[in-house]
Amino acid sequence: MTITLNGTPNSDYAAPLSVAELIESLDIGAGAPVLVELDGTALRPRDYGESTVGEGAVVEIIRVAAGG
Repeated sequence: MTITLNGTPNSDYAAPLSVAELIESLDIGAGAPVLVELDGTALRPRDYGESTVGEGAVVEIIRVAAGG
């Protein structure tokens, strides 16, 4: 399966998976706050487990970091 992840084609995934599974597979950091857009729609964190990333999906993931 091929998806576009943060603007780059990615074929690392064999089957559809949830947004939560995708985030976990990216090893962003346990509990790190992220913003996710799936096919042009911003998702709420509570929807990550129910939202499916399938063939051809376009996903943007932004890790939120505070700084000064």
